[in-house]
Amino acid sequence: MPDLFNLSGKTAIVTGASRGLGAAMADALEDAGAKVVRLSSKDADLSDRSAPARIIENAGPADILVNNAGIIRRANLLDYSDEDWDAVMDVNLRSVFTLSRAFARQLVARGSGGKIINIASMLSFQGGIRVAAYTAAKSGVLGLTRALANELAPRGINVNAIAPGYMATDNTEALRNDPLRSRDILARIPAGRWGTPDDLKGAIVFLASAASDYVHGSVLAVDGGWLAR
Repeated sequence: MPDLFNLSGKTAIVTGASRGLGAAMADALEDAGAKVVRLSSKDADLSDRSAPARIIENAGPADILVNNAGIIRRANLLDYSDEDWDAVMDVNLRSVFTLSRAFARQLVARGSGGKIINIASMLSFQGGIRVAAYTAAKSGVLGLTRALANELAPRGINVNAIAPGYMATDNTEALRNDPLRSRDILARIPAGRWGTPDDLKGAIVFLASAASDYVHGSVLAVDGGWLAR
């Protein structure tokens, strides 16, 4: 049974890996035996349309891609700028597609299988407040995960997603500092607490390992029970 989760000899690429969720998932993959290529905004600007192909080429042969990098812009709809919309969509959705495409092309050329793991959100299922672009992008990530799984499963490439719940990270600092929003969010979480990056470690190893070889197009919610409420 432990061999199902052993990633020795595998190489993983993790975007947005400098802190928070990305850093914790990268740590978990390393603990399971994988070599991890950690990418941050300092290494690659995912809003640059030429970046994804260059990232995959520079990383060399890899077996696992974790599309974690993301940004958020909060504003009321009437004040939401085109610039903020474009920035969020470029990083949170378009780069997921282009990185996955470049990675899949490499796998197919090598004739090997692999794992693509996208990071979705509770806002893949809900509308949210003051986050129109983020919600649209994360809803798109959910649909893209399923679409890519349909095409790539016959080639031995698994495409799945993790949907973190409300996590104590930089992206949620504004919510946690808002007494009313924080109270309302906690009231809906059956586990009674905000999640932490470490809560994703088991999920990422499962989806990256042989334990999930027959799992395609699924979204694993790690949310303290939020969606069950």
